[in-house]
Amino acid sequence: MNFEEKLTTVLARQEELTALLSQETEGSTIAKLSKELSDLEDIAAAGKAWFKNREDLTQAEEILKESVSDHEMHALAQEDVLALKEQAQEIEKKIKLLLIPKDDADEKNAILEVRAGTGGEEAALFAYDLFRMYEHYAAAHGWKFEAMEVNETGIGGYKEAIATVSGTNVFSRLKFESGVHRVQRVPETESSGRVHTSAATVAVLPQVEEVDLKIDEKDLRIDTYRSSGAGGQHVNKTDSAVRITHLPTGLVVACQDERSQFKNKDRAMSILRSRLYDMQRQAMDKERAQSRKSQVGSGDRSERIRTYNFPQGRVTDHRVNLTLYNIEGVMNGSALDEIIDALINQDQLEKLTEFDS
Repeated sequence: MNFEEKLTTVLARQEELTALLSQETEGSTIAKLSKELSDLEDIAAAGKAWFKNREDLTQAEEILKESVSDHEMHALAQEDVLALKEQAQEIEKKIKLLLIPKDDADEKNAILEVRAGTGGEEAALFAYDLFRMYEHYAAAHGWKFEAMEVNETGIGGYKEAIATVSGTNVFSRLKFESGVHRVQRVPETESSGRVHTSAATVAVLPQVEEVDLKIDEKDLRIDTYRSSGAGGQHVNKTDSAVRITHLPTGLVVACQDERSQFKNKDRAMSILRSRLYDMQRQAMDKERAQSRKSQVGSGDRSERIRTYNFPQGRVTDHRVNLTLYNIEGVMNGSALDEIIDALINQDQLEKLTEFDS
């Protein structure tokens, strides 16, 4: 199906849906048809603009041919033709982006997991800094950021921290953060001023509901145990902590931050469901990535994606070769959009290349 045929099909479907909605009385069917019609709105509007542009261009080219003897009219017609051709390119680019199959998870909320990697205590401190960076970024976007499970070290670092991030199109922006983040800086405990290199791993998973992924109870082993908090409010004298093992995959999720066993189980199931869903997505992404030179949007957990160099005040994202000399702005979340926007643009360019091939 060529470009024009795709647009014709979209516009025909829009008319069909409008007619069906005018006749339908069943509430659930109306909701389903309305959702599909709403999803087609932007591409249909762009399609109509493309057909109108093509008509205008045909007329302008006819005037151009007929006005050879009238230099002034000919010059005006030439300008119109050039302007309409430029407009056509912009409309086509917009349409191609709209026609690219959407990531079903883009509109979902996210589960953010940050883990200390190589580098000992300094890596744990960096994991803490990254977790706070995303908390600030979420606040700047009006998203809700809720810590679900935090495993602290003795001097304020995080071995592991998990949070849910809720809001509009959360996953579509945060999914590019998955991978290995490397830091280069002088630790506070380093008396000689020597720069250390350490790392933390970020995983961003789409938060899925039970309707998105069914888990068979017989595939689970659920253990309860006493919370092992460092003291104060986290110490619980009942077996409120929950560990869930998914037997077919061996995935293990443990939650102990809540006093209620029920709440800990609910949180653990939410994390497990998202990890299983993500495993399925990773497998599909790997297959698709084999035909792509780059994997900007693949979320490869083992890939070193970004370096934070504190002595030089710079942050470099290796996937798009972008360097910002604004490490403070990145770490407080205010400059992170500049990197994420570049990653989204690169991902769209790659998909456009696939569309044209």
